Amino acid sequence: MHTVNTPILPIRQQFANVVAPNELDKKAICIFAATGFFLDTDTYWKNKKVLTPASKHTCNADDYLVENTPYFKWHYTPRNISFQTALDEFTDLFEQIITEQTNNRKVILPLSGGLDSRSQAVALHHTKAEVQSYSYAFKNGYKEHSISKQIAKQCGFPFEQYTIPSGYLWDVLEEVATINKCYSEFTHARQMAVLPQLKEMEGVFSLGHWGDVLFDRGVAAVDEDQPEVTIVLKKIVKKGGMELATALWKQWNLEGTFESYLKNRIQKLLDKIEIENTSAKIRAFKSLYWAPRWTSINLSIFEAAHPITLPYYDNRMCEFICTLPETFLADRKLQIAYIQNRNPKVAKIMWQDQRPYHLYNYHKNKAPANLPYRIQNKLVRELKALVGKPYIQRNWELQFLGMDNDEQLQSYLFNAMFNTLVSKPLVAKFYNAFKNTDAVTYSHAVSMLLTLSVWYDNEYKKREL
Repeated sequence: MHTVNTPILPIRQQFANVVAPNELDKKAICIFAATGFFLDTDTYWKNKKVLTPASKHTCNADDYLVENTPYFKWHYTPRNISFQTALDEFTDLFEQIITEQTNNRKVILPLSGGLDSRSQAVALHHTKAEVQSYSYAFKNGYKEHSISKQIAKQCGFPFEQYTIPSGYLWDVLEEVATINKCYSEFTHARQMAVLPQLKEMEGVFSLGHWGDVLFDRGVAAVDEDQPEVTIVLKKIVKKGGMELATALWKQWNLEGTFESYLKNRIQKLLDKIEIENTSAKIRAFKSLYWAPRWTSINLSIFEAAHPITLPYYDNRMCEFICTLPETFLADRKLQIAYIQNRNPKVAKIMWQDQRPYHLYNYHKNKAPANLPYRIQNKLVRELKALVGKPYIQRNWELQFLGMDNDEQLQSYLFNAMFNTLVSKPLVAKFYNAFKNTDAVTYSHAVSMLLTLSVWYDNEYKKREL
């Protein structure tokens, strides 16, 4: 026997065998197709499961799961403290975690125009860490690195900027499949485009993943009165995902309907979370089932270059969150106050989600004050489109659009072996909808079919060996 203790927010998946048929879990794959991640302990196989977060697992010599005992449960136990006290506690904890995780090593900091990496930049600057920072932007997209560069300059960090090119995916597709084991669709992992450059850097990554979930509302104010299962579905099911999953469900002749199955699965998971406050409960749900099975998957790509650290993944940060009033967490209040307090000049740099405003005046980002910027921004996009430079917002636009990309895409989607799992007519239906009807709505479906094709081809090769 051996034991495995999993973190509250696992950085990587750990597997165990269970007594079940050695066959594809097609119901689990349907959920994967709808959401882009496997739910709870699901994998591609019925007899293999992922170990649950925040638990002590006992496995036998053959890696069969024998016992599972949770050591932490998400809760909402807000303390009667002032916002200033919460800010002071967050400051001390955040900087302590970052100091411990980096441990006097050189730090590689991916910077964005948001708040999570900005918070890390402020903390690393305050603790006098040696930092190499970088950022990237899509070709013909928003120049995100223009904000990141300003943050780096203010903190005195060396900075590199990269551009994510069109069509890079096809040269690295097999490599990323090997790294993330096809547990996430490939177009989210834009860091693969600069992996060789990242490998040339020195140090340990400090990654800001999950800060935006822990330090914000669990539920938007307009959704607070909705049923919890409705809120979750709205958050996790991608555009076109329900349609793809339903089509697969029917093709595989699975019992009942996919939508009812998914709702029942989600409701059972929600029922296990003993939290009354809706916002805190949804945050807990996302931390239990989204963070480890979606956000964490592509951390392995960073880890392929250098060791990784994640301050917001630290157990102490999760425990701290459970004790704070929701009003302190809503709308990024704590992170904003931290940055303002520690480095006011960084706080005055534009916040990408609220552009052209910064952390002191983002409240003005509403009509009519923001209309001049929005009109100007729209005109610039339209003019670029007229000269053949359409504005790029998403990675799939660079990887799927255009003749060369389309040829590569079709070679995977209309693969004879893959079409024994997912029929050619079903693939053609979603491919044609992507090409001719609504690329935005059906991009997720096409990306999931691509992922399944690569995974199935690799599994077939393993069986042949």
